[in-house]
Amino acid sequence: MRAVVQRVASARVEVDGCVVGQIGAGLVAFVGAGRDDTDNDADLLASKISGLRVFEDDLGKMSLGVGQVNGAILAISQFTVFGDVRRGRRPSFDDAMEPVQAQRLFDRFVTRVRDTGIAVETGRFRAMMRVLVDNDGPVTILIDSRKVF
Repeated sequence: MRAVVQRVASARVEVDGCVVGQIGAGLVAFVGAGRDDTDNDADLLASKISGLRVFEDDLGKMSLGVGQVNGAILAISQFTVFGDVRRGRRPSFDDAMEPVQAQRLFDRFVTRVRDTGIAVETGRFRAMMRVLVDNDGPVTILIDSRKVF
């Protein structure tokens, strides 16, 4: 699984003009499942993101996790993080997982993050979403479960 994670002052996601998920300070994670991903990938990604130390301590160092700053996570399912543009300019999504299995892994990811005590809001799987992000920093991190170890 892959995620593009951004530190935010606030964020929200809308579907058909209605807010379906909203957080204050925390992280936005755009999460996609690859065709060969397993439960282990969802667990690794959840562990890595929930413990990601990108918030500043009293000395201005990025050493605190989202839970330590009482932040939340807005998780957005997004197969386009598997877009491949190595050949041409139009992305290929051949490496993205089919939707039924991808939703199961995304839901597992969300559950595992919630199990850590961190509040998680989500968008709506397979919906056209409008995501409004107020970046803080900006701090943007790419995490790939296949490159964690």
